[in-house]
Amino acid sequence: MPETYGPTILQRRAERMRKETGNPNIFAPIELEKKGARQMMTITLTRPIRMILFEAIVLFTCIYVSIAYAIFYLFFQAYPLIFEGTYGFNTGTAGLAFLAIAVGALLSLAIFMYWDSVLVRAKKTNAPWTLIEEFRRLPLACFGGPLYVISLLWLGWSSNVKVHWIVPILSGIPFGMGFMLIFMALLNYVTDAYEIFAASAMAATSACRSIFGAVLPLAAKPMYKSLGIAWASSLLAFLSLGMSIIPFAFIQY
Repeated sequence: MPETYGPTILQRRAERMRKETGNPNIFAPIELEKKGARQMMTITLTRPIRMILFEAIVLFTCIYVSIAYAIFYLFFQAYPLIFEGTYGFNTGTAGLAFLAIAVGALLSLAIFMYWDSVLVRAKKTNAPWTLIEEFRRLPLACFGGPLYVISLLWLGWSSNVKVHWIVPILSGIPFGMGFMLIFMALLNYVTDAYEIFAASAMAATSACRSIFGAVLPLAAKPMYKSLGIAWASSLLAFLSLGMSIIPFAFIQY
């Protein structure tokens, strides 16, 4: 695969020019940086933490992605409670309910492909908005956020013995769509926004979502037993609703 990291490309170009011209004073910026264990420990490894603390884009992206990620993993605890406890499914049958989420994720691919075609056509006409990261990446997250909220409310308030089991299962379709749209749009946005520091920004989001994904699902059973299916899912929906403002705020400000 071709190299795409800008500083490395410049380094290779400088090496080639030194060899061709015989001039030893040609350097790329990355070659002038101090390297070593101390530099790695004090600068490179701490950069993701500093970006969370001092970069609003990274901070709020970490929060939104982490909550969406944690809710996704929380469903591995919530679905058995809902479909085994309410509808009497066995463990194997309850697991089939996750197929609706997979269907939603596949449908989101069609939305990604459509949006990419819109971008390609706009770039051919030199539309100014295609040069702005927020307009290129975040509309998909703006669409996915409400889908995520709707799916959580749908699941919570349709999970009732008086309602056919297919109704709460179908809530997984907008859930899968919303999750993928939020997740991919925000990660692509961070990558475009921070360019050479994209790896550090991605490391920050990876660490945060892994922590949230490990911790929040532990609260699933106590929360659903205390609040009930409807209000526990509604609580997650209200939390997601607050988070869904973030991509709109990025576009606005």
